[in-house]
Amino acid sequence: MRIDVKTLLILASLPLLLIAIALVQWGSMGLPALPSATSMAAIMQPQGFPSWLRIGHFINALFFILLVRSGLQILMDHPRLYWNVHCTPGTEWLRLTPVAMPKDRMWTAKEDARHLSPWIGLPGYRHTVGMARHWHFLSVLFWIGNGFVYVALLFATDAWHRLVPTSWHVVPDAWAVFVHYATLHLPQEPNGFFHYNALQQLSYFSVVFILAPLALITGPSMSPAFTARFPWYPRLPGNRQIGRSLHFLVMCAFIAFTGMHIAMVAITGLTQNMNHIVVGTDAANTTGLWIGAIGITLIIGLNAGANLLAWRQPRLVQHTAKLIITPIMRLLFGRAVPTAQFAPPDISPYFWVNGKAPTCSEWEQLEADGFRNYRLTVHGAVGNPVELSLDEMRALGLSEQITLHHCIQGWSGIAQWGGLRMDRLMALVKPLPHATAVVFHSFSDGVALDRPGVGGRYYDSLSLRDAHSPQTILAYEMNGEPLTRHHGAPLRLRVENQLGFKMVKWIQSIEFVEDISAIRGGEGGFAEDHEYFGELANI
Repeated sequence: MRIDVKTLLILASLPLLLIAIALVQWGSMGLPALPSATSMAAIMQPQGFPSWLRIGHFINALFFILLVRSGLQILMDHPRLYWNVHCTPGTEWLRLTPVAMPKDRMWTAKEDARHLSPWIGLPGYRHTVGMARHWHFLSVLFWIGNGFVYVALLFATDAWHRLVPTSWHVVPDAWAVFVHYATLHLPQEPNGFFHYNALQQLSYFSVVFILAPLALITGPSMSPAFTARFPWYPRLPGNRQIGRSLHFLVMCAFIAFTGMHIAMVAITGLTQNMNHIVVGTDAANTTGLWIGAIGITLIIGLNAGANLLAWRQPRLVQHTAKLIITPIMRLLFGRAVPTAQFAPPDISPYFWVNGKAPTCSEWEQLEADGFRNYRLTVHGAVGNPVELSLDEMRALGLSEQITLHHCIQGWSGIAQWGGLRMDRLMALVKPLPHATAVVFHSFSDGVALDRPGVGGRYYDSLSLRDAHSPQTILAYEMNGEPLTRHHGAPLRLRVENQLGFKMVKWIQSIEFVEDISAIRGGEGGFAEDHEYFGELANI
């Protein structure tokens, strides 16, 4: 693990500064007076925790844990965090892998993925990012839904008085409580069944109305469809990688809050506090403790069940996610046409490589001849099947774009691409009315790292709608030069509202089809067939 010292100092500066000020205040002026716990405002606060809040608290805990575990699994597929968008190795502020990139051979992003214990990650093990994304998106939908119900009921009842400050006086009151904690003079705790102290109120308010929204708004900054349609969005935090880093830091803040929250529940009266949040009484018996233990056991069991489903029924998880997530994401992002363009100075100094160059004799012979004899075969449900050389594709018109690549693993890079727009090719080959998708077949074999023996030629597919996008091109140039062998020579797909695994490299042929379910494993692509990636790659 490596963390940039400058970043560490910046992240630690605010809490350390607050503690230092508290210590100075205590040393120079003594401890500040604490606000009265028996004021009329406190007495008038709503008493107890209604059933909807207690149930919502349990649901929130379940999906929060699923979110964190799946999020950590996604992170470990590219265990590096950056402040820059080009992700050049060595520029990361946090590296969660001890592996140094070898200099004597090509090192792919997929090889850089790290193992994560299934005790921590969901589902655990190496390069299970497709399954982790399914659990992450399923969890976030239910987590958001639960959160909206909670906030709605909060303001539909008088329970909001407990959480939302109504006076700026809460700030100095919270500071007074903080000084006591920071100097290890633990203040007398109020009975949380009736009201919180000012620091508790500000903390809970911040988690619900600051941290949770931050988690929601930093997520779309990593969506290729959303950012390609609204290029101003990732610029709000700065760039895509800053959004990814902030998403991670928000998760860390949630975890830190949860740890402190659990510790304070235990320190300030575990039995009574468990009665408050579990059964809704202020009794001192152990009923809440035992029922709470059952609830915690259930959460652990459901998490274990999620792991078992991911390992033993991955196709079921994939199809369930497709059934639930696809309609929602298609509604949100399905009609987003990519338009984002960058300037030449934005081009990344380094662009990660993924996939293995072809080893078949046909491609090697073509490469040895500079691809002069290469012919792209376009066939299937078309009225005019063709075979095109690179020169013939150039004659159909060069389209150039400088765009941001979004890898499903988390890294990004900006490059200039030049090639033939797919809509021009479709105008030439004339897809038949019953064609619904286009399949891109590669010279290269697909590789499933955690499934030895699984292979076959790599392929993936697009809907005709995505293929018609003006930023969907068959690229034969990268940064003004012919494609290199590692970046997909002689031809690769660029479709800027999709994640990188959809952008087939080393294209051998293109096939228009009526139904992708008849192709290979029937899921729409090699990664979808063998690594259970999602149908929608625009999020």
